[in-house]
Amino acid sequence: MTDIHEDGRAGIDAALVRRLIATQFPQWAELAVTAVKVDGWDNRTYRLGEDLTARLPTHESYTAAVHKEHEWLPKLAPVLPVPIPEAVAKGSPGEGYPFHWAIRRWLDGATASYETVADLNEFARSIAGFILALQGADATGGPAAGAHSFYRGAPPEHYHDETVEALSVLKGRIDTDLARDVWDAALATSWDRPPVWFHGDIASGNLLVKDGRLSAVIDFGTSGIGDPACDLVIAYTFFSGESRVAFREAVGQDAGTWARARGWALWKALITTDLPVVMSVLADHQAG
Repeated sequence: MTDIHEDGRAGIDAALVRRLIATQFPQWAELAVTAVKVDGWDNRTYRLGEDLTARLPTHESYTAAVHKEHEWLPKLAPVLPVPIPEAVAKGSPGEGYPFHWAIRRWLDGATASYETVADLNEFARSIAGFILALQGADATGGPAAGAHSFYRGAPPEHYHDETVEALSVLKGRIDTDLARDVWDAALATSWDRPPVWFHGDIASGNLLVKDGRLSAVIDFGTSGIGDPACDLVIAYTFFSGESRVAFREAVGQDAGTWARARGWALWKALITTDLPVVMSVLADHQAG
């Protein structure tokens, strides 16, 4: 998820980044350091000159992604249909900053939105193609779903208590009986094949667009190998009507995987009180 933040969030600012660069990567010390306008919650991102970025986790729980992405992004990139972040260097704790951090190649493009995407049906098919290519990547030795992926790629049971609590809070505002049916249907299925690669956060904020078309996919912090159902959530958070049909037809997947996808989408929508997404998921469940 992305938003606009003031510089200095989580104790990270441009001055800190300049000190880290100067001490650990002096070859880039003369590059301008500027905060990106639209930033993620888990990391602070700064542009270094024209071609690089510095990406600093805001909490220890996000540092596993630094090491994971540094190892696996170069291995995934060759088999994917659009560019993904290129790992350039890995920084160490220093200058009062306690975590490892990353330097990446800058990827140009606008964040995906209904204004920047030219043809939603074509865009849906492009996202489906990316997901299928990712699932086809060699998963040997890949990071199994778990804490590092915030349990994306794992069975949705991990978030059962949160889901049940959210249903009790929203009773009277949504059809909680139907929502519980959606959740129970998700829990009743499982990924019974070898683990495959998943991104973990296929959302508009992590999709870049140029000339109206998908140009890059960023932020593999919740990626890993396991159940790819979590990567289908965009069917409910961004697509609707014809574009949802186009996505679903292009990406395929079996009924059980779609049941778990609805479960993942429902859990997140419930805990964030995103009622339009809740309604989309419930309607899709009823439609079968």
